Amino acid sequence: MTVQKRTIGAFDVHPVGLGCMSLSHAYGPAQDHADAVAFLRRAVDIGYDFLDTATIYGMGNNEKLIGEALNGRRHEFVLASKCVLDFKDGKRRIDGHPDAIRDACEASLKRLQTDVIDLYYMHMPDPNVPLEDSIGALADLVRQGKIRMIGLSEMSADMLRRAHAVHPIAAMQSEYSLMTRNPEIAVIETCRELGVTFVPFSPVGRGYLADKPLDPNGYHKGDLRRSFPRFTDPHFSANLPLLDKVRRHAKHLSCTVAQLALAWTLAQDKNAVPIPGTTNSQHLEDNFNAAAVDIPADMLVQLNTEFAADAVSGARYSAAAQATVTTERFAFED
Repeated sequence: MTVQKRTIGAFDVHPVGLGCMSLSHAYGPAQDHADAVAFLRRAVDIGYDFLDTATIYGMGNNEKLIGEALNGRRHEFVLASKCVLDFKDGKRRIDGHPDAIRDACEASLKRLQTDVIDLYYMHMPDPNVPLEDSIGALADLVRQGKIRMIGLSEMSADMLRRAHAVHPIAAMQSEYSLMTRNPEIAVIETCRELGVTFVPFSPVGRGYLADKPLDPNGYHKGDLRRSFPRFTDPHFSANLPLLDKVRRHAKHLSCTVAQLALAWTLAQDKNAVPIPGTTNSQHLEDNFNAAAVDIPADMLVQLNTEFAADAVSGARYSAAAQATVTTERFAFED
């Protein structure tokens, strides 16, 4: 399969990257260590060349996993990690102070077994630290050669502009899928204007946009979706007709629902690099091959109409989680 690569800063990558979070936590227990190591090696063998992790994933264990699994293959992929959402004494914390960012980077470099992180994101804003101070610390890390590019995650278009004025921002990561259209309010257009690559996370709707239906009564006790309104009733049931629609479109194209969802993100923004996560080897291959799925123009129009932002029942985050980010919201969400 030959597909045109997409650009993140100075790097050209396959249009579909790999989010590594679910190997360590979020939607269920951590994968067996040996299985996770084999999974990551298989991903790079397939051709994945953009891997995304973060300090907080598995309290550092996700970075350790990548460092161990891909030691000696660092030149084969672009590596992204994140700081600010950190941990201390086994507890999560948000700390965007320059000293904390520097310390977090040193710890990540050690866990990842590398001398440089290609793309280092602020995982979320720290309301107690001026954004410009945090970006200044990241700019220092670029000058020191410890990171190559700076990224932002879950921030508004205004914060992207402010950060970009301090130091060029290479990528903006935010949730974007048929189920979550918020980046269309301002972030995607601002990325285009500034030459920033948009990186959609959860592009298959946190597993909702898949051939196998989720069971809202069967989530693992540690599953994040237990706290997200649209993944619990009454909203989950209210959204089932949308799933029926996307399945019909996928059947028409002879692809999986997840492949259709990924192809949609790729078509919405010709520069975007979505990073679906999975622990399933078949899904790993399917997601990679979604870059070759071509959605006809009339189907794109249908999908955009059927999955209009106000057609989805339930908020994407709980009120507490929403308060930690600055992403734009539609008027009807207030």
